[in-house]
Amino acid sequence: MAGVKDYRNDHVDRNRERIEEHVREILRLIGEDVEREGLLETPARVTRMYEEIFAGYSIDPREVLGVTFDEKHEELVIIKDIVYYSQCEHHMAPFFGKIHVGYLPSGKIAGLSKFARLVEAVTRRLQVQERITSDIANILVEVLKPHGVMVIVEGEHLCMCSRGVKKPGSKTVTSAVRGQFATDSALRSEFLSLVKD
Repeated sequence: MAGVKDYRNDHVDRNRERIEEHVREILRLIGEDVEREGLLETPARVTRMYEEIFAGYSIDPREVLGVTFDEKHEELVIIKDIVYYSQCEHHMAPFFGKIHVGYLPSGKIAGLSKFARLVEAVTRRLQVQERITSDIANILVEVLKPHGVMVIVEGEHLCMCSRGVKKPGSKTVTSAVRGQFATDSALRSEFLSLVKD
């Protein structure tokens, strides 16, 4: 990403061998034979997977929006159905879904792909859905200084689907409203009607 400081998971790179050994030890502790053929490369694969799914730690989400553009457009802009994958910080189990972002520019816009990059930077770390929602809204307010922002996050959490209460298909929906979205119910309704499938 041009213009974005590239930390490239320095913490993972420096500790790759240690992470692999810890994964190997977890396999031993759950009763696996770490020398069997199917598991020989598992610690290295898990470490590479961690580099990918936790790549958000190597990025400053505020820098992801990059260059902004002066533009007189001050009407509603919506970027919807941004797919995300994250990891629950309570169980390290995956959760995933879609994010819808709406904002009212106040003379400054960002390239549309930057919103997807922002979602990646915020979600690819240990997270809770509520924090994802508010972080995205707060970063957009801080960087773009719009008249208003609304963010809706839909999530399916495997910690609820595959363990514990075991309720597959259940979804969690969170929202954050800032600026004019907090005070203008018609604006919120317009956003909600436009993001519906």
